[in-house]
Amino acid sequence: MTGPTSTVSSQIHARLRADILGGRYSVGDALPSERRLSEELETSRHGVREALKRLQQAGLVSISQGGATRVRDWRRHGGLELLLDLAADGDAPEALHAPRATMEMRACIGADAARRCAERADAALKAQIVARAEQLAAVEDLAARNAHYEVLWDLIVEGADNIAYRLALTSLIAPQQRLASLDSHAVAAELEDVETIRALAHTISRGENAHAQAAQLLERSVPSG
Repeated sequence: MTGPTSTVSSQIHARLRADILGGRYSVGDALPSERRLSEELETSRHGVREALKRLQQAGLVSISQGGATRVRDWRRHGGLELLLDLAADGDAPEALHAPRATMEMRACIGADAARRCAERADAALKAQIVARAEQLAAVEDLAARNAHYEVLWDLIVEGADNIAYRLALTSLIAPQQRLASLDSHAVAAELEDVETIRALAHTISRGENAHAQAAQLLERSVPSG
């Protein structure tokens, strides 16, 4: 749905979401009724209803038929789509440390993907990984290296043969919805260590456990604090 109602619904959704994430409403609290919200916000009940449905889909509230709309424990019931929505709106509360959480998840998934790639990838894919690491090492410009680095990790995730890892990383770090920067400045500590990158590629190609090497490399870009 597009148009004025959709815009109003999005504004209401963003406001209520901020109130919930910011602690104005605690777990178990009832939100104001549709009628009251429409009066307070001077909008239609239809727009309010659509906003509440979106909050329910994100795991922030539960809606009882004919009853109250109550706040849920979104940390237990929400999904990655909540973080993606916050990133898209530029509205992630600082207290959530979303960039740090994203980079930590990248490091965890990446390290295990490297381990599983070493176990599961065929010889042709492993040869591609080694070749890509050598191409990366042959260039000095960090932006150019980063282009090779992204392809390298795409190959590693492919070799891990784990669709959940693939979809999680796509959700978190796809260019159109990144929760944390992965440009050459953000991952410079990784890109500058060419020898570790090459060593990781060769460890994978030999079928050895690459988890520790990959974790040590990826953790360098996790923000402190």
